[in-house]
Amino acid sequence: MNEFKLHHVTVGKDRPLTIIAGPCQIESRDLCLRVGEQVRDRCAELGFQYVFKASYDKANRSSIHTPRGLGLDEGLRTLEDLGKALGVPVTTDVHEPAQATAAGQAVDLLQIPAFLCRQTDLLVAAAETGKAVNVKKGQFLSPAEMKNVVGKLTEAGAEQAGIMLTERGTFFGYHRLVNDFCGLEDMMAFGWPVCFDVTHSTQQPGAEGNQSGGRPERAPLLARCAVAAGVQALFIETHPEPKNAASDAATMLPVDVTLALLGTLKKLHDAV
Repeated sequence: MNEFKLHHVTVGKDRPLTIIAGPCQIESRDLCLRVGEQVRDRCAELGFQYVFKASYDKANRSSIHTPRGLGLDEGLRTLEDLGKALGVPVTTDVHEPAQATAAGQAVDLLQIPAFLCRQTDLLVAAAETGKAVNVKKGQFLSPAEMKNVVGKLTEAGAEQAGIMLTERGTFFGYHRLVNDFCGLEDMMAFGWPVCFDVTHSTQQPGAEGNQSGGRPERAPLLARCAVAAGVQALFIETHPEPKNAASDAATMLPVDVTLALLGTLKKLHDAV
């Protein structure tokens, strides 16, 4: 399996587990810093690698009236500052090809949202930044179909910086996602690291009418399954008070729950 570097973090098969975690969107610098410091320190204690995550813009919201974040310019400045303050790599999602260059200058890993994973122009623009690219598998795709995504990224030059694929569930009727754990290894067969999105996999898309619901109490179960399956990274959105969060309130884990879960995952990862 290929591996790739994000500063001092190396994501790969025989490397320590990488934890990608943070609040869904940048609500404030102070909140992001507080969450990032706690998760960073816990990961260091356990021997995990850490990448901070937050979004400067949540373009895919159920309602036009829900908060989207700080926006491109202020958001990217904040993310760049957070990376320096925390001393860790940073990732964020990119929704439009025109934003890729600016995002690539501010963060270390570009994330392509699941609904946009087939958008060729977006994939090519992300690859051309020279930064590693993490693509979330569309809820409407089989794991095998992600081979086409890897092909597009490879032809656009992304293999130089690195590619990662993320599982976040597949539509199973209305308002329900399921995870195909066989699919994790199917995607690993493409030769690049695979990440498991712990919290979005518990999402119930559109279940609450103008917003998505979720079953975050099942996130620890899914995380344990993914670690046992041998993934190279986990994605966890976490917040001090999820119910008061600006986005993904129904799926984010409280920070204290996340910190405790990491301890359990360390034991399981060592056993595997």
